[in-house]
Amino acid sequence: MEQIFAQNQWIVLLLILWVIPWKGVALWRAAKNNHKRWFVALLVVNSLAILEIIYIFIFSKKKPITSSSVDQQIQ
Repeated sequence: MEQIFAQNQWIVLLLILWVIPWKGVALWRAAKNNHKRWFVALLVVNSLAILEIIYIFIFSKKKPITSSSVDQQIQ
């Protein structure tokens, strides 16, 4: 296995350059949205950015603010 990585270092570099930005954005959004379980899952699971992309485009959407939720925050 080590020989595969040693012979194809450019593939490993490309994978790292692909995963880091997705993981960073997903972790930032999870922290900003106070999704603690998602944050831990995104931090621990290495899925070559598949889980991160799913989180960013599906689960990190903020819910629209309704007038009743604004009234509750004011009180």
